[in-house]
Amino acid sequence: MPKLDDVSGLRLAFGVAAKARTHGNHPFGCVLVDGDGTVLLEAENGYMPDRDMTAHAERLLATAASKKFRPAEFAQCTMYTSAEPCAMCAGAAYWAGFGRVVYGLSEARLKTITGSHEENPTLDLPCRAVFAAGQRPVEVVGPLLEDEAAAQHKGVWD
Repeated sequence: MPKLDDVSGLRLAFGVAAKARTHGNHPFGCVLVDGDGTVLLEAENGYMPDRDMTAHAERLLATAASKKFRPAEFAQCTMYTSAEPCAMCAGAAYWAGFGRVVYGLSEARLKTITGSHEENPTLDLPCRAVFAAGQRPVEVVGPLLEDEAAAQHKGVWD
């Protein structure tokens, strides 16, 4: 079985984001893939029904992964995510032990899309800055396929 490439991994995350939107949530999604290319977990945004502002897909994925696996198992894993992890989600990915993050839509571009929407007061803080403050390296790739990632937000934040 061939390893999953970054474009294919991101498109899986985009599919999860699309599911989130059909479930009445914000269009964010992510998948956790091991070093062999096997999808271990996926998570979509969980804002609704409780209006949980912390139920970002990446944070939910990190929580689920931490409950199921040990941090040492994540060093070779990649989290593919439809949008750049915010500071909270980057911290969760760091604490869970993910070795690599690949994202589609940058926080800076997301901010131009969401504006001052009360359901997404975007933090324009690059995840690289959060990871750089840590004690272990986290490889970051992105933005990648940014126009494709941005298209998922059309009409959501108007």
